[in-house]
Amino acid sequence: MRQVVDFGGSGQGILLLHGLMGRATTWWPVAQWLTRYGHVVGIDARAHGRNPVQEGRTEDFVEDAAAVVRDLGPSVVIGHSMGGLHAWALAATHPDLVKGIVVEDMVPDLRGRTGDVWRAVFDAWPTPFQSLAHVKEFFGDYGDYFVECFEERADGYHLIADIDRLFVIAGEWGETDYWPLVDKVQCPMLVLEGEHGTNPPGQMSQMPVRAPGGGKHVVVPGAGHVIHRDRPDFYRGAVEAFLSSLT
Repeated sequence: MRQVVDFGGSGQGILLLHGLMGRATTWWPVAQWLTRYGHVVGIDARAHGRNPVQEGRTEDFVEDAAAVVRDLGPSVVIGHSMGGLHAWALAATHPDLVKGIVVEDMVPDLRGRTGDVWRAVFDAWPTPFQSLAHVKEFFGDYGDYFVECFEERADGYHLIADIDRLFVIAGEWGETDYWPLVDKVQCPMLVLEGEHGTNPPGQMSQMPVRAPGGGKHVVVPGAGHVIHRDRPDFYRGAVEAFLSSLT
């Protein structure tokens, strides 16, 4: 089963880490221009896409990413949401493998939050969906993103990832303070925060301040949680400028 997607390109490694419910192929539009800057690879995280491993904590996701980067060589790691957490955790625990990180709309401290509100949302989905066109229509502006995350089964189209396993993964975030990992990041970081994101305010601006490697925090106007889909041109400009600053 394919769980590592090689998008092509040559030169330095660029590893793409998706968010909760996603998979490596959701990065395809971004990867098309990223290949100008290096060898771009994405991975399906545990319990997502075609990864056969269905359980794990943050340190396990990070070790999976580290194994891929060891093959790529020292890399830039770009992560969205859950993938952003894994990006800075990888930089903190394996500084020799990471040249720079991009964190998209994720904060270090979500303690006290639960996923209960999202259960009602998932329960309201018209599962199974009748077709991929149905998936795209239901998710509206995010239809092209989510269509990558569904598969056909005997009775219709279902999310590839198991919802209950996703709640276990996210449950760890509601119990854990990840600031100690931020405090160990030695490489530069670009922190992109959606103006209309749902994370607690004030944390993302402090990440490049507290991290020894420094970096930049940018609030992306008009963007929600999935910045690279909401404001693709802005996202590209910010990431390209960051990549250029690393050379």
